[in-house]
This record gives sequence, C-alpha cells and structure tokens, in this order.
Amino acid sequence: MKKWREVGIAVISATAICTSAWAGAGPTGHSHDESFSAGEPGDAKKPARIVQVTMGESDGKMTFTPDKVEVRKDEQIKFVLRNNGELDHEFILATTADNVKHAEAMKKNPDMEHDDPNGTRLAPKKTGEIVWKFTKRGTFEYSCLIPGHREAGMIGTVVVK
Repeated sequence: MKKWREVGIAVISATAICTSAWAGAGPTGHSHDESFSAGEPGDAKKPARIVQVTMGESDGKMTFTPDKVEVRKDEQIKFVLRNNGELDHEFILATTADNVKHAEAMKKNPDMEHDDPNGTRLAPKKTGEIVWKFTKRGTFEYSCLIPGHREAGMIGTVVVK
C-alpha cells in the first residue's frame, strides 16, 4: 500500500510540475493554446518575407546567424531554419521572460519536444520553418532552450518597429 501511495504522489507531483510549467503533453512534449507573447502564427498561404537562420556551434559558443532581425509590426516572416551543428538545437520565439521561464522547465525535462507554432527542435543537418506574424511592437527573442545552449550564447533578437 505504501508503494502505491508513493507512486501516486510521484504522479501527482509530476503532473503538477508539468502543468504549472507548460500546459500540454508532459515530459516528452507540450503545446499550449494561450496567446503568444511575440505575435501570432502566420498563414503559410499568404506572402511572407523569408529570413534564413542558421544554428550551430563554433569556438565553444552556440550561435544563431543572424543574431538580430528587424521587422515591421504586422509583417509576416517565414523563418527558414537550418541546423548546421553537430547537436540538436531549438528555435523558440517569445519574450525574454517567457523564454527564461521555459528554459527552467526544460532543465527538468531536457528531452521535451515542442508542438507549438512559435518553436521547433532540429536534429543536426536538418531544416525546418516557422511562419510568424509580428502583431506587437517591441523586442523579442529566439533562443535555444536545450539546457546549456542559451547559456552558451544561443540567443537572437527580433526588433519589431
């Protein structure tokens, strides 16, 4: 009986941690239906300016190239992403505060997969894309939230004018 109670407590604790960190599928993935801090998902059928972003590692740093993008409010961008590195990398678009909070959740679940329109994880030598409409002015970021990557410099900035 004691063992089952411990298992139950562990399951409830894990559920509470995952739910409070990010709503969704749990340790192996998540998604959420709340509004996004950096705008909204774009429409792939509408025109968009293409911005190519390359991810990788060099000289002990992890990088995005370019590390800064300027856009106009209500502009739709198609981010064409390429991981040229030897490690998995992510591109998560949000405010700095949201990404820092998300990075803390990733430390508890480093293999968390993303099913959100504002982010994707790419294996080495793989490509992906995100279509995004920037509906808010301000400074936002794209960051790799795999533990240690953000800390190694893997942050880019989006300035919306």
